[in-house]
Amino acid sequence: MSDKLKRYILPNLLYLFLFWVFLKIGTAYRMAEGTNFGQKLIKMIETIGHAFETIAPGFYGFDWLIGLIGAVTIWLLVYFKAKNGKKFRKNEEYGSARWGTAKDIKPFIDPKFENNVILTGTEFLTINTRPKNPANARNLNCCVIGSSGSGKTRFWLTPQLLQAHSSYVVVDPKGGILGQVGAFLTRKDYKIKVFNSIDFSMSMHYNPLAYVKTENDILKFVNALIANTKGDGKEGDEFWTKAETLLYCALIGYIVFEAPEEERNINTLVELINNMEVREDDENFKNAVDYMFDGLAKRKPDHFAVRQYAKYKLASGKTAKSILISCGARLAPFDIPQLREIMSYDEMELDCMGDRKTATFFIISDTDTTYNFIVALAFSQMFNLLCERADNKYGGRLPCHVRVLWDEAANTGQVPNLEKLVAVIRSREISLCLFLQAQSQLKALYKDHAETIMGNMDSVIFLGGREHSTIKEISEALGKETISMYTDSRTRGQSESYGQNLQRLGKELMTIDELATMPGNRCILQLRGLRPFYSLKYDLKKHPNYGQTAEADKKRNAFNPVRLVTRRIKRLDPNELYTVYDVEVEDDDIFNYDDIDDPDAFT
Repeated sequence: MSDKLKRYILPNLLYLFLFWVFLKIGTAYRMAEGTNFGQKLIKMIETIGHAFETIAPGFYGFDWLIGLIGAVTIWLLVYFKAKNGKKFRKNEEYGSARWGTAKDIKPFIDPKFENNVILTGTEFLTINTRPKNPANARNLNCCVIGSSGSGKTRFWLTPQLLQAHSSYVVVDPKGGILGQVGAFLTRKDYKIKVFNSIDFSMSMHYNPLAYVKTENDILKFVNALIANTKGDGKEGDEFWTKAETLLYCALIGYIVFEAPEEERNINTLVELINNMEVREDDENFKNAVDYMFDGLAKRKPDHFAVRQYAKYKLASGKTAKSILISCGARLAPFDIPQLREIMSYDEMELDCMGDRKTATFFIISDTDTTYNFIVALAFSQMFNLLCERADNKYGGRLPCHVRVLWDEAANTGQVPNLEKLVAVIRSREISLCLFLQAQSQLKALYKDHAETIMGNMDSVIFLGGREHSTIKEISEALGKETISMYTDSRTRGQSESYGQNLQRLGKELMTIDELATMPGNRCILQLRGLRPFYSLKYDLKKHPNYGQTAEADKKRNAFNPVRLVTRRIKRLDPNELYTVYDVEVEDDDIFNYDDIDDPDAFT
């Protein structure tokens, strides 16, 4: 009832009163004596007070008609005045841009500080993506733009982790963030995972094929692998890419569906590629892998791997050799002994991040990008796995929100279909934060899809920089404000005169040169649907949990990741019976035998 009162009754009380006033005027005119309009009008003015002595209206049709006409006329005047007022806005002729205030951001802040995402020193955003008022709903996707040294890590990324309200996936250049907050997260009962591409001896194990369960998973993985291992240049002829795709699908299909569990890893894929021999002068030559697939074809002729391998075998000997060379070059990083050991089995549990509070750190080098593509591979799998788990196990929403804080987003590979993923992860309680040095980096990586990705970022934070295209786009996005300009004129002659003129002009809320020279402690926040905010960056030392960081107390809060690292040692079960055979062979490498004609020998 209160909502209806505010919406319908209160705004119309004035018009009800005007209706009553005009009705009484009609009563006074009807009761006035006179033979013409002028006489009746004069008499009405003299005696109009008598008509207002009684509050209750009469039941004369003339009185009600005058009241209705008067009230409707006033309503129409107000309506058209307001409509025309939108076309001519006083002091806003050239733009209405202004900076946001505390009143603007207040509906979006959770009363409990720990339940917020820290955007700036004064602006926060609740982690509740479904507030009581749907108009205040915002996704937690954001893009943080700032040149080197602008404070992306200190002023923005680290405070997010100190909030400790979600599961976190962090790309950590040089490993400094883990050392800073690792001990704090451990005290908060976080399960910490680390993949270290700088020092593999300090890394947990990650096996991408551990998450490949279906044919669809195989296709997704192969697409991500090819997208992130094409090097700095563009991919060559599409024919070779498609041919490689067929071979990868076939081999991975065999590994996932037919190989023993301990061999379902990238290492087996590399071994198969390394031991596939092709002879240009002998089209009928068969290598060990050919025999392997012949045996599988006899048992399961409709197997996914068999069908893909048969398509690959349509290539001639010379073409097949070129395909194998391309595959070998693409998979060369996986041939490093340390990486082979890291990818022998999986400890990362990418699909379980939303089940409980987890902090997963991908430590990468900021100078050597050789292994950075592994981050994009992991993210490609992670987004799909978390969405599927949310839908299949939790009814569409993960119990623990997962925040992906992707630092160096432009230097760690490309996630296929990111423009689609970023649009759907919100409903599954997943959010993505991209850290860029310039907005042009995103366009270089995702081409035409960059605008779509940015369109799904409800928050954009600019920490400072000088890249021209970036600050130009931000200046345009901030809009224009209307300013007043006084001009003085002086005319000299026989009679000297002076004049002053007032003009309205449009000016960017912040020009390109103002953005380029913005103070280092300031930042700009653009939150969808609100005025932009020109605020101080968040001071890390003011965070309630700052005292638990390594910076505040290195001796007490230093974090040593060594205890997270384990190496699987294969131990024999003393209660199990084994049969031991003595075999004498000159060469124990089965892949070197190419003269075996029995396909079943390899099954």
